[in-house]
Amino acid sequence: MQRLFFALEMPEPVRQALLRIRAPVAGARWQSDAQLHLTLLFLGNVPSETVPDISLVLRDLSLRQFDLQVCGLGCFGQPDTPRNLWAGVSPEAPLIALQATLKERLDHLGFSFEKRPFRPHITLARFKKQRGSVQSLLIEHGQDDFGAVPVRDFVLLQSTQGSRGSDYTVVERFPLIKSP
Repeated sequence: MQRLFFALEMPEPVRQALLRIRAPVAGARWQSDAQLHLTLLFLGNVPSETVPDISLVLRDLSLRQFDLQVCGLGCFGQPDTPRNLWAGVSPEAPLIALQATLKERLDHLGFSFEKRPFRPHITLARFKKQRGSVQSLLIEHGQDDFGAVPVRDFVLLQSTQGSRGSDYTVVERFPLIKSP
């Protein structure tokens, strides 16, 4: 079994800008440079023999390339007791369309997907039981522009638990079509 998900990788300048947000906040487990990505669709534990089927149904995608802007901060949960801190992206429409296409294409392979609406974001920090406030970070960086992301492809990532959190390995890269 492989723990798999689809994601967008972040370019180096965006990752570096996001890493500068780090601050001492109680209970924060900050994402490392290698962990910064935007999750499109989580598949969960997938039998190895299913991976070629995933690749096969996605090889002929005809979705166009697009550009994103990484901007602003937000959190899931209340700012005084957050579950995670994230950076936003704009526009969301092409990401929502890409995720919907992935779900539609993979539906017949028997995956069960989250029922919650897709909220595109880049997780910066996760919080467990002891949660410090991120209110000052939201005030200070809530409107910051962290840079542009030219979306030319998306990746299927394998997640492996390591001593410092999850390690990600690219299983396959799926190109998007150049805009005319």
